[in-house]
Amino acid sequence: MILLKPEPLTAEAFAPYGDVIETEGRDFFMINNGSTRRYHRLADVETAEDGSAIISIFRARSLEMPLPIKMMERHPLGSQAFIPLKGQPFLVLVAAQGEELRGEQLRAFITNGQQGVNYHSGVWHHPVLTCAAEDDFLIVDRAGDGNNCDEFYFSEDQQIVLDPS
Repeated sequence: MILLKPEPLTAEAFAPYGDVIETEGRDFFMINNGSTRRYHRLADVETAEDGSAIISIFRARSLEMPLPIKMMERHPLGSQAFIPLKGQPFLVLVAAQGEELRGEQLRAFITNGQQGVNYHSGVWHHPVLTCAAEDDFLIVDRAGDGNNCDEFYFSEDQQIVLDPS
């Protein structure tokens, strides 16, 4: 059995999978006559040719923990960003790009509620995992032609459990 314990989300630890969207420790410049800090280009939106960037809101409900991990997904034609709207921590479960996926490749993180994530195209990740009973997320991802969601299901004999306790 593989037991996954989330580690705090940091830009350095998450770099192989995408970007951490946060202002802590990031450079900024002043705009709007000096009344606003602009934390510029915290992440890039990736879209394959003939795609466009879209913004959505997901309303997610929590899942019972510890959580058996049965599947992961990836978006081969574009990035996908999750930005929490209510300041609640959420869990992030990822694995590097590649055709094959093994439980040993999974890595779990927990955000501080002020951080978002931007999964690079092709990065395996679990669907949104809120820690609150219900939470809202601003999503920036790709719309357009082509299949932009691959799912991978682990075999029944692979036991993978996410336990944030």
